[in-house]
Amino acid sequence: MENRLWSSGASDKNKAMVEQLQRYGVIKSTKVAEVMETIDRGLFVPPGGSPYFDSPMSIGYNATISAPHMHAACLELLEDHLQPGMRVLDVGSGTGYLTACFALMVGPEGRAVGVEHIPELVASSTENIKKSAAAPQLDDGSLSIHIADGREGWPELAPYDSIHVGAAAPQIPEALIEQLKPGGRMVIPVGTVFQELKVVDKKPDGSVSVRDETSVRYVPLTSKDAQLHSD
Repeated sequence: MENRLWSSGASDKNKAMVEQLQRYGVIKSTKVAEVMETIDRGLFVPPGGSPYFDSPMSIGYNATISAPHMHAACLELLEDHLQPGMRVLDVGSGTGYLTACFALMVGPEGRAVGVEHIPELVASSTENIKKSAAAPQLDDGSLSIHIADGREGWPELAPYDSIHVGAAAPQIPEALIEQLKPGGRMVIPVGTVFQELKVVDKKPDGSVSVRDETSVRYVPLTSKDAQLHSD
């Protein structure tokens, strides 16, 4: 019963979540705040979860949806590379939440591509997006989710102005560096036991610089079989 009633105030709770992230200084950008207010996180968290708590949550298949502050941080880091008309790749798109946010940032004249290797998550994330403010972009094809190994990216629509990786790789996959446009930026957690969120910038001449942003804890970027059979 509570879940049925909860939806009526969902937009208020989502707005309060964004305002809290602004108060704590996680969200500084007006554009990021607008997008996170527009895409209701409650549509992307499985029933019984607490979508507006600042905490990661299980979405099944040994996968998680990151905490809101991590999504906000990644949107802030990528904002300049998520301008209208740009292309963005979301690796390990999971629930589709951040892919939907990216789609609003780049607009219908841009291209937002999600890649996820668990077919059931691709199906459920597509349904989630259909209920959200990003639904028109799913319809017009400027937003799409594909079943694929994220470590290989999605070369069909490369190069990308920005790439977000939602799982930790032992090292930065070469395929993703190749698919990053000169002048583009990738945000990726790297490490096994200890992980750092790395910001990868590809210079206009094609050279690459990498810096550590913060220590993080993500599920591993791995094969479908390894993910489904991990403890």
